[in-house]
Amino acid sequence: MEDRPSSPPSKSWSIYTRREISSKYEILECIGSGAYSDVYKARRRSDSLIVALKEVHDYQSAFREIEALQMLQNCPNIVALHEYFYSEDEDAVLVLEYLPTDLAAVVKAAKKEWEDGIGVGEVKRWMVQILRGVDACHRNSIVHRDLKPSNLLISSDGVLKIADFGQARILLAPGFVDTNPYSQFDEQSSSSQPPFPQPSESVPPLMFQSVEKLAESGSGKGSLHPDNPRPTESPHDIDEDSMTQDGAASCVATCTTIDQEDPYLQSYSYETEEGADVNGPLTSCVGTRWFRAPELLFGSTNYGLEIDLWSVGCIFAELFSLEPLFPGTSDIDQLGRIFNVLGNLTELVWPACTQLPDYKIISFGKVEKPIGLDECLKNRSPDEVGLVRKLLCFDPSSRATAMELLHDKFLNEEPLPVPVSELRVPDKHGGGGMDSSGEWNGRRGFDSDSDFDDFGCDVTTTEHGFSIRFS
Repeated sequence: MEDRPSSPPSKSWSIYTRREISSKYEILECIGSGAYSDVYKARRRSDSLIVALKEVHDYQSAFREIEALQMLQNCPNIVALHEYFYSEDEDAVLVLEYLPTDLAAVVKAAKKEWEDGIGVGEVKRWMVQILRGVDACHRNSIVHRDLKPSNLLISSDGVLKIADFGQARILLAPGFVDTNPYSQFDEQSSSSQPPFPQPSESVPPLMFQSVEKLAESGSGKGSLHPDNPRPTESPHDIDEDSMTQDGAASCVATCTTIDQEDPYLQSYSYETEEGADVNGPLTSCVGTRWFRAPELLFGSTNYGLEIDLWSVGCIFAELFSLEPLFPGTSDIDQLGRIFNVLGNLTELVWPACTQLPDYKIISFGKVEKPIGLDECLKNRSPDEVGLVRKLLCFDPSSRATAMELLHDKFLNEEPLPVPVSELRVPDKHGGGGMDSSGEWNGRRGFDSDSDFDDFGCDVTTTEHGFSIRFS
């Protein structure tokens, strides 16, 4: 086969044997290989456009990513889906726009290569683009569930786009996204970069099967058709008795052994059981630990869009400090690091916290003097710290929305966000400051010990089962 390299670039060869793909795309190289997908750089034969072919091995992840990206077509800060291929007994292959780098690379370059770090105007432009993308998701009731720097891809001309929707869920019926609700951030007409860059082409109609057809056809791994219709009620109104698919216990309470050592290298989707409902009950074991909201760490399966806002707060803090804010080595360590900075989670700060599944199972000693965000973000202005504080709230209902932050004083005063054309863009993926190369590059998994192995804890029997206390 003319496109096949001399040696296999990854464990998967199915994409090379599918004539409907190879007839349209010249596969250049494998640029990423993970537990649930392989990603290839390719050239479209019709016009030489460079694209990314994402071969997804998990049917649920494929279904979710296709459905979310279809709903978000033409949103300028969401990665564009050009088309997809699917047939029974074959993995889905998504044809995505190719973006050469990511926000993790920006942080890495600012820390190691740029003497002046990231300028305030640059930080603001990155923030504006992130918030626009998140707002587009949330206007359509899509919760991404794995926002992190390596999933914020960047084009060569500085346009940031949210990618990797394999863990995304649609919570409500889709809404309407205004084509330009952010006029206050439009760049000056003298800029060479348009204020709202569009995908490299208008997204054509998907050529093979619609999501509904994909669902009906099923695959060798189980039917894609949901057993239940997409919920139209608020996620907070879902009957808890129905939440059986993902389990009631969190990763912490079950002493999980599948948390990765380096959260940047891999983010698992835990909803891959055969026959699982694609749009069924939510799970707490989603996202990447360093950016995971406290309610998820305490086992909540009754959360909403607010978990993305916590992740955005962690990303913004990293843009300011060039270091991850909560680099936990386990779920318990993650909670401990959050409490050391923000103080303990109590009913005083979030009255509903006692309803979290693991709140009465896991307890920490009182943090008498929390470090505070000001100490973590030294040399940053009160407005900068205040922006992060509006997102890193224990009470999800207190977190500022993406649209609210787009109108925040910090983003609308001098120095204003620089034009996209003035952003410095690294030429490689950053992998979150680690050796891994992020979204499109290789991911490797690690076996890790139980969350409890590195901590002194007392486990006692209670009427509910057991209680774990950490000092």
